[in-house]
Amino acid sequence: MIEISGTQTPVDTTTWSPLAAAIYARKWSSRKVYRYSSVSQLRFEMEARTSIVAAAEEISGSGIRFADFRTARCNERFWTRTPQGGFRIREDVPPSAGIRDIFSSGWSYATECSTATSIVVYKGVLDVLGDPAFNRLFAGLLLYNWHVDSDLRLTAHQGNGESYPGDLMYVNNPDFNPETPQWRGENLVKIGDEFYYGHPVGIVPLRMVIDGLNGVRRPGSLVSAYLTDEVVEPDYRYLSQFAPGMRRNVSAHIGGRRYGDPPLL
Repeated sequence: MIEISGTQTPVDTTTWSPLAAAIYARKWSSRKVYRYSSVSQLRFEMEARTSIVAAAEEISGSGIRFADFRTARCNERFWTRTPQGGFRIREDVPPSAGIRDIFSSGWSYATECSTATSIVVYKGVLDVLGDPAFNRLFAGLLLYNWHVDSDLRLTAHQGNGESYPGDLMYVNNPDFNPETPQWRGENLVKIGDEFYYGHPVGIVPLRMVIDGLNGVRRPGSLVSAYLTDEVVEPDYRYLSQFAPGMRRNVSAHIGGRRYGDPPLL
């Protein structure tokens, strides 16, 4: 059920994008109560989720390669590669331009699955916020594992079997081969009930991801990989205040940048 300002009132979604309307309908029919302060805040989340799905579809065909942190690479016209294998935006480049270059020149980039997943989220947020707000919020952007910008506010919770397009999820491979630790699991973006995006496999059925990880288990293992119940998402309510048309002035936002370890996927 969806509650807006304390009231459970249906919203007219006829002008929304089809996927945004479909996500709304699923949340409306849920037994869990999802609370929003306004229709604008609600719609922002639905459209942001749609944008994250679109970004996952886009990066899947971008040509970006898989690499561990030791061999990660980036387009140095836009990014500086850190000693740890992350990408930090150059001081003379807007973060929005750096993110878009990954999608238009994917062959210039190689990274592992957690960084690729965070890139998808940043692109989805960029496309709903627009360049001015995105560049102010994410100045000095660093792409590295799950060390994400504090203004993205990634949070984890137990889905209890309930997840939606745009959610970040994880397939755990508990008996991975220690000789290939990069396959201890796969970070995913949910596309729909059956399909997920993961790097480097692209958009595939969940069963294909599980079967692939099962193929790189410890020799003789019969312990299957599995989709965990943890769901990770950006703080849509917080981000919505910076969207075009919202009252808050993004240029007045002041916040310390804290690159840390959000909940591991």
